[in-house]
Amino acid sequence: MADSGISTSSVQGDVIISVRGLVVNFGQKRIMDGLDLDIRRGDVMGFIGASGSGKSVLMRSILGLVHKSSGLITAFGADIDHLKAVERRRLERRWGVLFQQGALFSSLTVLQNIQVPMREYWHLSQKLMDELAYSKLDLVGLKPDAGLKYPSELSGGMIKRAALARALALDPEIVFLDEPTSGLDPIGAGEFDDLIATLSRTLGLSVYMVTHDLGSLTTVCNRITALGNGRIIADGDIDAMLRSDHPWLKTYFHGKRAESVLGNWGKEG
Repeated sequence: MADSGISTSSVQGDVIISVRGLVVNFGQKRIMDGLDLDIRRGDVMGFIGASGSGKSVLMRSILGLVHKSSGLITAFGADIDHLKAVERRRLERRWGVLFQQGALFSSLTVLQNIQVPMREYWHLSQKLMDELAYSKLDLVGLKPDAGLKYPSELSGGMIKRAALARALALDPEIVFLDEPTSGLDPIGAGEFDDLIATLSRTLGLSVYMVTHDLGSLTTVCNRITALGNGRIIADGDIDAMLRSDHPWLKTYFHGKRAESVLGNWGKEG
């Protein structure tokens, strides 16, 4: 990809996405206020913050789905605002996205949903696309017969896995997950967390996860970033979060609803 302006470096731990001075306004309301962030290869990052803190807005700004007022966002060494159309398409093949409710196309089967990005970015035979789509189903723990079903025929957990299979369709280097365990029961959420951890480890995936799930933060993420007032108020591992004196973080990690999860964490640590 020498002509794309996008670095193909694969050094473990190098910065693959950088955000500097990000400002995002919705009308008169400022959501992002000069935010700085680096995402490194191999990170499994959990983004937390109070409602309205901008967790999903930050993710969508990086993806180019939300207009920013100012700031610089680079991905794989390239300024995303100055990419030509062909360069932008090459960049988009390097990331996958799982939106909060899965966002599967209701009129398409699971197999067809997984093949949507393949049809958009690749030129493959139907037979090869079928083979690849079935391999993605297997990768996320779904049986082949799930591929012939429509989203309305799936459980909540199956919808999440099918949406993840679509996010992995182009073999991305980083996946963006928006509340991936929301709506799942504790068992289903735990199984999905285990799946993310396994995929990150075996495929070398970097993960950007917007979440409120303490289980995900303690079992999957090696790095947690907390947002507040349009900026990052804390960034580090779970132990750093537990030590923080920030009022919101103290309430979040030491409140009554967190006692059981964090109690287990303390015993295991």
